[in-house]
Amino acid sequence: MKKRTKKIKDINQASFYFEDYLETNKKNKFSKEKDKFQDRIYLLFFFFLSLILIFCIKIAHLSLSKTPIFNQSTTSQFSLIRRDIVDRNGTLISRNVNSHHVVIIPKLIKNKKNFIIKLRLNFPNLPINQIEKKIDRGKYFYLKKRIDQFEKEKFFTLGEKGIKFETFQARMYTHGNLFNHDVVGQVDYDNFGISGVEKYFDKELKEKKLLKQPLRLTLDTNIQYMISKQLNEGITTFKASGGGALLMDVNSGDILSLVSLPNFNINKRLDIKDKKFINKITKGVYELGSIFKTFTIALALENKLVTPETIIKNIPRSLKCSIHKISDLKEHPKNLSVEDILVRSSNVGSVILAKKIGEQKFKEFIEKTKLLKSPELEIEEVGVPHKIKWNKCKLETVSFGHGITTTPVQAVSTYSAIVNGGKLVTPSLVVRKKISETKNLISPMTSKKINNILRMVVSSKNGTATFADKNGYYVGGKTGTAEGYGNSKDRMNTFISVFPTTKPKYALLVMLENPQINKELIYDYRGVKTKAPYNTSGWNSVYIAGKIIEKIGPTLAINNNEFTNQYVTEKYNK
Repeated sequence: MKKRTKKIKDINQASFYFEDYLETNKKNKFSKEKDKFQDRIYLLFFFFLSLILIFCIKIAHLSLSKTPIFNQSTTSQFSLIRRDIVDRNGTLISRNVNSHHVVIIPKLIKNKKNFIIKLRLNFPNLPINQIEKKIDRGKYFYLKKRIDQFEKEKFFTLGEKGIKFETFQARMYTHGNLFNHDVVGQVDYDNFGISGVEKYFDKELKEKKLLKQPLRLTLDTNIQYMISKQLNEGITTFKASGGGALLMDVNSGDILSLVSLPNFNINKRLDIKDKKFINKITKGVYELGSIFKTFTIALALENKLVTPETIIKNIPRSLKCSIHKISDLKEHPKNLSVEDILVRSSNVGSVILAKKIGEQKFKEFIEKTKLLKSPELEIEEVGVPHKIKWNKCKLETVSFGHGITTTPVQAVSTYSAIVNGGKLVTPSLVVRKKISETKNLISPMTSKKINNILRMVVSSKNGTATFADKNGYYVGGKTGTAEGYGNSKDRMNTFISVFPTTKPKYALLVMLENPQINKELIYDYRGVKTKAPYNTSGWNSVYIAGKIIEKIGPTLAINNNEFTNQYVTEKYNK
């Protein structure tokens, strides 16, 4: 009995130890799992702490480093550093916008060969060999500066970590090639003006107090577009190597349009070295030919040597001056009135009048006009006319525009004084608060007489500018055909028109460089179909000017009371 009891006790004892073992084992297992979980927590905590520490170190490094910070926000961080430029109507011409440079960080490029292959395939114009050398040096460098959004997306799609984009403010010219040739001008990569109005007003354009006030130009975007389009078509029609046009307010000197062709997209080019891309209107220096006859006639009238009706008798077909022979393009009547000398554009007649005036008075007149000086304009890109020596025959040749050079803008400025009542005006590209005081070149009476003659140059059957006679605008003007100064192979055909001649408001210059006769073009010459017999300005520059006036006339007439119905119904004066 006792033995059995002891066995039971032993069994119970064994059972107790087993259960205790199981419980202890469970506790140990749970403890181990708990320990593992805690280890993971500690590991994750340490990992995130390390990332935060690395990030802080990186930020500190970048703040102390000269290396640029890439991929900054392009909207929230934009702060204007240069004023807008607008036209006379407030239309935007130039504005600062966020742009990008492409930067390469060699350390971030994992596979150099693949990277170079991608660049070669997608950007074949890049200097790949130079890029490889720069990558090997290990320092960051600019792959391409001033890229547009399309280019940025193209670089981004390469999927290379080593490609970064540096944000900066770039100057955007909203009309591309419409305003160029150092008129509006350009800025460099650091937003400093390097040409045109941008350079001339560089300090004012960056003035903090004025940043919200745009710089207003005298130019009219709509007029500029219409003139540029017509002139470009004219250059194509007559196969000219280039051309230019200028529209000026004859009373204020405000330039409404200035076009020089060929042109270029100002957003794409910073350094223009090609000679053909110079500003022909402000920087080009040319002989302008018979346009100077207007000045000769005006000076003769001003000095009361003649009247418009005075008959100059026995005018020879040609005359000699030293070794030079001066003649007319075509034969004229031997007896011509003073106004006919200008209407028919007689070289010999102009010489006779110049001799009546005398060299001294002629020299004083030319000096007063400032034709031989650089234009006073809000840009630095202006031409310097050649100095002339008043030796034998200089008076004679200058009287009809040969042997003397000037810039087209100066010619139009002087022409404006001839037709506006005699007041000299200073040309301007920027709207002025106050127009400076003017000096008298000729009397209002002489100016009125000249305007009547200029009208006849266009409206008379004997005039040289009949293709500019557009009903409603009462156009007057003078043609000029001249060889290049010092180069007889070059040719410059010019026409300066003024309208309306009853009370002049605008002067328009149109010039063609080396035009050719268009044998396929049929002209409507006062109701008669004909082809061009000569390669003179009357058959090309005047033709283009007429088309320009037809296009811009309605726009200009809106605020000009001189264009009324009485001129719309005007008939040709035959």
